Amino acid sequence: MREKTFYLESLGCAKNTVDSESMSALLQQVGYRPVGKPEQAEVLIVNTCGFIAAARDESYSVLKELADKKHSGQWLIAAGCLTERYRQEVAARVPAVDGILGTRRWMDILNVVEALRSDRPHALYQLPEVPALSREERGVMRSAIQGGSAYLKIADGCRRGCAFCAIPLIKGTAVSRAPEVVVEEARVLSDHGVKELILIAQDTTDYGSDLGLKDGLAFLLEKITSTVPALPWIRLLYTFPGFVTDRLIDVMASSRQILPYLDIPLQHADPGILRAMKRPSDMQAVRQLVKKMRARLPELAIRSTFIVGYPGEGELEFQTLLDFLDEMRLDHVGAFTFSFEEGTPSQALGDPVPAAVKEERLERLMTLQAGISLAKNQMFVGKTLDVLIEGVDDKQDISVGRSYRDAPEIDGLVIVEGSLPVGDIAKVHISGALTHDLTGVVSN
Repeated sequence: MREKTFYLESLGCAKNTVDSESMSALLQQVGYRPVGKPEQAEVLIVNTCGFIAAARDESYSVLKELADKKHSGQWLIAAGCLTERYRQEVAARVPAVDGILGTRRWMDILNVVEALRSDRPHALYQLPEVPALSREERGVMRSAIQGGSAYLKIADGCRRGCAFCAIPLIKGTAVSRAPEVVVEEARVLSDHGVKELILIAQDTTDYGSDLGLKDGLAFLLEKITSTVPALPWIRLLYTFPGFVTDRLIDVMASSRQILPYLDIPLQHADPGILRAMKRPSDMQAVRQLVKKMRARLPELAIRSTFIVGYPGEGELEFQTLLDFLDEMRLDHVGAFTFSFEEGTPSQALGDPVPAAVKEERLERLMTLQAGISLAKNQMFVGKTLDVLIEGVDDKQDISVGRSYRDAPEIDGLVIVEGSLPVGDIAKVHISGALTHDLTGVVSN
């Protein structure tokens, strides 16, 4: 009998990572064994990303590389966002793909694998026309553990109408998970030693809207903190401007477990550009929100993301964005050049800003933010921060971790002298500041 082995490569964001872990769990439940190298596997799975052109290019590159090296007796499955939206193109560009599975039916991975391994194998495209992600989860956790942290998906899909975004085309409308299920998974993760729980969705502040919950995210946080009081850190990602409510701020301020950290992608600061993006355009309301949150949460760290080179952005509009960043002094900023996406509402606007202009503006923005980030970091020199240790370099006798101010993969690090246990939260005296990172020693 052939050994049931699989190799799974996950591309894109943390939300994709959670889907990959869930697919892996479904396969392992019935005896499939994950392996670390493609050549060791009978089944090859790529959980693709299709959000923007660069992500699609990476997905095709990985699929083609595996297809080229695939040998007799191996099956290649393309899953995820790219296949959900570009199913025909995937089949045409990578004809060696044996199975295609969209992101809305990730839970059908076992069906696809078993069909390919059957006595009468045939190419299988599991892509039913469904309007949104299925609530069917087949008993697996919707989380991904990485060291002492875990991403926990509380919802998926999106009902916002941002003009530049293809997510609603890929995922469908918002679908929230039942609060009691989310809370139970938070408890299980805490019992397994997870120190940091990171709540994710396409829009966490929209959690529960489809379940009839008002202020659903605040409600969920109250349930998690009361049910799992031993969980040290809870972090929020992907909140939406205009939906950070007073109740949510109060819940964050009243709980020692919820980190004073907020990821709130604003995308731009010029009202005209924001209206063209079909995003909230009242920047005075944003300023008032930030002021209110900083008053209630004095240690608050704010992260945001912005798009430069959007159709209609001239030098005046771009300067408005720079002025806003200089005024608001955000802790962390990610910025991207506009990616033209067919099928989105912004398609009619075209892509008129030259690539060279986009790149020049991106560099100017990030240079400005680098100075702000450094100044922010320098304010922590001499202070003591709790740091979740994520890695150790015994040769250099240093450890690397993150403080409450830093989400994994996207923000900075804290470099600590000495070798510390991975997964522990250590008190670190901050002795130095870099543009994005801090340095320090264990506090006595």
